[in-house]
This record gives sequence, C-alpha cells and structure tokens, in this order.
Amino acid sequence: MTARFNRRYFLVTGSAALTGSVLLKACSNSPPSTTVSPTATSAVKPIKTAIVLPGVITDKAWNQAGYGGLTEIKTNLGGETTYVEKIGQADQAEALSDFARRGFNLIYAHGGQFDAAVKQVAAQFPDTFFVGVNGVATGANIASLQIDHLQASYLCGIIAATLSKSKKIAYLAGQEFQATKEELRGLVLGAQSIDPKIQVTSSFTGDWNDAAKAKEAAEALISAGADVVYQWLDNAAATVLQTAADQGIFAFGNTVDQLNIAPKAVLTSAVKRIDLAIAKLAALASQNELKGQVYTLGLEESKILYLGKYGTAVSTELQATVKKNEDAILAKKITFESCQEGGKDTRCVKGTA
Repeated sequence: MTARFNRRYFLVTGSAALTGSVLLKACSNSPPSTTVSPTATSAVKPIKTAIVLPGVITDKAWNQAGYGGLTEIKTNLGGETTYVEKIGQADQAEALSDFARRGFNLIYAHGGQFDAAVKQVAAQFPDTFFVGVNGVATGANIASLQIDHLQASYLCGIIAATLSKSKKIAYLAGQEFQATKEELRGLVLGAQSIDPKIQVTSSFTGDWNDAAKAKEAAEALISAGADVVYQWLDNAAATVLQTAADQGIFAFGNTVDQLNIAPKAVLTSAVKRIDLAIAKLAALASQNELKGQVYTLGLEESKILYLGKYGTAVSTELQATVKKNEDAILAKKITFESCQEGGKDTRCVKGTA
C-alpha cells in the first residue's frame, strides 16, 4: 500500500521547520558521475521508501513519473512506500526530516531544487539514505540521480534547427539549475551542429506548474520570433504545447510522450522514464550497494532515455539523421566533454556522426 500525505499534514503534525533559507539554485560543479550496474550477489535488505514531490502526481509529467517510481519499487522490491506532494521551498527540509523520523530509510527528493535541503537534513539522519533526483549533491548518505538530459536535447536541437524558418528557437523551463542548464546546452549544441548561427533564447518562469506564467512566457518567446519551443514544465506543460499549436509553431514534449496533447505542434518528446531510474537505485539500496555519488543514465539506457513518437512534420529523412546521430553518441563517435566557454564550466561536443 502506498500512503499519501499532503503539505498540510507536515504543517500541522511535523516538528518545527528547520531554520535557515534553502538555496534554490544547485551548485554548477557536478561531482564525478557513474552509470548504474547493480549486482545480485549482496544480501537483500528491507527498504521503506518515501518521495517528496514539488508538484502533483497527476501532472502527466515530472511528478507523476516520480510517483511511478514508487509503484515500480513496490512491485519489484516490496516494502512500505509513501509520498507527499506540492512541497514548496519553505517546507522541503521538514518534509524530508519527517519521513526520516518515521523510519523511512530511502528518501527521494524529486528535483534539483532540493539539493540544499537534502544536504541540510542528511547530516542529522546518518542511517537514512537520501537521493536527489536531478541533483548534484553527494555525501556519506546522499546520492544524486541524473538523466543525461543533454543527450536527448542534442537530438531535439537537430530537429529544431532543421525545421525552424526564423532560425530562432527557445528553451522554456520552470527553474534554472544544473539539469536545466545541461538540457539547454544540449539543445544549443544540437541546433548549432545544423546551423552555427541559429539563435537560442532561454526563459525560466520560476514555477513548474503555473499555467498562466507559462503561457505568458511562451507567448513572449514566440513574439520575439521563436518558431520552435523546447519546454520542460510539469503541470504547465500542456498549456505551452497548446499555445504553440494555437500560434502555428512547433514544440517539444518532455519527460513523457506528449505528442497527443498538441499533435500539430509537437515534433517529438524527450522521454525520461524517471520511474524506472528511481527503481534502479532502489534496487542498489536493497543490495546495500547504493553509494554517495552521482548516478547518470543516458541514451545507453534505452528504456529510460529516448525520443518519443514523431509528429508529422518530422520527415523520415530527418528521423534517419537523428538516428544516425544517436548511434554516433552510443558508439562514442560523438562525445560531450567538460570545457569552458565564456569563462564558465560547461560541456562541448566532440566528433561528428
């Protein structure tokens, strides 16, 4: 059985929230990452799993995928699972602490914006393992789980630059932190591989779920000339995709296959099976093999990261070009290596398809 708690539960029954402001922006210097390769030789230990979500589990995007991770864990590993949704910045530390106090020994913080709260709380509960999804925090009992967003957005950048008539494309997300920076960078690199002079504009609404803010931001980007919008939002995603359709431009789905939301606008979706990734780390935890490091899953995990169904505007020829580039990434003919650009740490593309 999966239990559910809402924000009010913590405000009423939780202990006083930990003091100090929670920094929203994640550190831009990621620790070394590793792929996940659990073994079956260690003794299985019982785990009680909880996840803290910034939005609602019915958003058909990020939060619903996170909740799906609990379902996968329950099915594959058993044990008690629970969640809390709609946790804002001020309540992050208390939500994490409450689950730890109640004996949950594997707690997921579902978003890079939780990094500071995770580090704050983990030191107080050394027997609990915390996993920041999309985060970069690490420690004795802290791991971070990342999808290599840059790889998927690179492929989408190729599509965007090929189909853009204005040669202006846009990236729209809820917040700016490491994962969104990586995704934006991939979009830029992919687009520039087609047209080095293409313009890429970014905008962050400050809220993953506010549909009004998302619509306003999308309309502003379109008014500035963008005719392709790559969005990463949660509950607000559908509004942006529909706005793109209404304005006669193209857009990309994110996290789940969102072609059906606006078939005339959506070119494809960067599908990220966060649920399977979350379950993968839980399997490590059950084998006592979860370590305090960053776990990164890319296109080599073909069931976890891939492009969704294509819209009718993406020709079979363009699909073949995308596949050629994907194969080159998998064969390491195209790699994304750490570099500096404009005095800032980033990733640069090496090689060609």
